[in-house]
Amino acid sequence: MKIYGVVVDIAEYGMGSKVSTEGDVFSFGILLLEIFTGKKPTDDDLDGLSLHQFVKMALPKKMTEIVDQHVLIEGEDEASRSGTTVRTRSDKVHECLISILTMGLKCSSELPRERMKINDALKDLHKVKNCFSNMQGATA
Repeated sequence: MKIYGVVVDIAEYGMGSKVSTEGDVFSFGILLLEIFTGKKPTDDDLDGLSLHQFVKMALPKKMTEIVDQHVLIEGEDEASRSGTTVRTRSDKVHECLISILTMGLKCSSELPRERMKINDALKDLHKVKNCFSNMQGATA
């Protein structure tokens, strides 16, 4: 039998914590970090760190080292097809990725009171969506 989901959620809810909006925000943050790094909280290559700590230590200067390379390659391929300089496109991709990873960190803070509120997370998610959309519109 396999159990799917974010393993860290078990720590959040399995240690006697009640189901809460803060717990859901935490799960959302971990999910964002998983999607954009391509890593799981249980991966062995995190150097003994939590996924949250791993990303936090890398931002912003080492962001390209931790982001799933497929995300970066796709951005460069799109730039070459659109005629946009790879450097300009790459800078925009980096800006959007730093925003989404920062949001993931704010949502997955260890202490519930330090996490983003769900409404703020939604607003930031729209900002990131607009960042990616504006980038697409500029290359269309």
